[in-house]
Amino acid sequence: MVNLKGKDILHGAQFSREELERIMDLADTFRIQLADRPGLDLLEGYVLATLFFEPSTRTRLSFETAMHRLGGNVVGFSSAESSSVAKGETLADTIHTVDQYVDMIVMRHPALGSAAEAASIAHSPVINGGDGAGQHPTQALLDLYTVRSECGKIDGIILVLCGDLKNGRTVHSGVEVYKHFNCKLIFVAPEQLKMPAEITSRLKSLGIQFEETNDLVSAIRHADALYMTRIQKERFVNPADYDLLRNSFILTREMIEANNPKLTVLHPLPRVNEITTDVDGLAGAAYFRQAKNGVYVRMALLAMIAGKM
Repeated sequence: MVNLKGKDILHGAQFSREELERIMDLADTFRIQLADRPGLDLLEGYVLATLFFEPSTRTRLSFETAMHRLGGNVVGFSSAESSSVAKGETLADTIHTVDQYVDMIVMRHPALGSAAEAASIAHSPVINGGDGAGQHPTQALLDLYTVRSECGKIDGIILVLCGDLKNGRTVHSGVEVYKHFNCKLIFVAPEQLKMPAEITSRLKSLGIQFEETNDLVSAIRHADALYMTRIQKERFVNPADYDLLRNSFILTREMIEANNPKLTVLHPLPRVNEITTDVDGLAGAAYFRQAKNGVYVRMALLAMIAGKM
């Protein structure tokens, strides 16, 4: 039986296949329910804190939208500068304080392991909205849901993950959920930004099929879906290293039409220059639908954590 009531959501590895399928099925239910009404009253009276110490558009706004669509309320901040952290308050004291006011906490923070630290302090469930270059589990959930929605299945597909696989918390979380499904993974990255060895070693130990390459064109020829990511400028200590790698992979409409016109293209956004805007008009360009799916998936997660579903 699936039961996420009161649980922290910190890492993509914490989910079972049964839990993943339940979250996706519930997201489908909410998508259907919202087709003819603006919202529900499932979480009326509940309060969600959104604590964003790093910039965010989709994660913060989709969580806030999800809570409002469920009938709940939201408090929080969108930058460290707008909180008492700017006065020198520690993360621990911020969490101790916010925990007095709310029923659930979503947090994004630049420090690896910060979500686990917050969860060790708070009595309220903590949801990791991104901890540095570590994990982003709810993004992995909505990515998985989008793959299923766009491709009609997850088992048996070929999925290409491309870009900054070293620093990309979305792909780090993603492999932890894709591993439950019988899909083949292809990792496309420059040598300096390859998927971390601890992740690939774990996949090997689990018998998960994957390949590593730096050839995007060959990777997409027989793929069902491509997950593009940006080269993450904010994770580079030396700006010159970023400038050297920023144009490593650029997906164009011509590239797709010449090699795989039916390719489904995902991206966690924001994009910089790794997908040209002429791709947007293709039927397989799913990244803005993917962003919308974040509301349904996060509605499902909030409802389950609250024990309402």
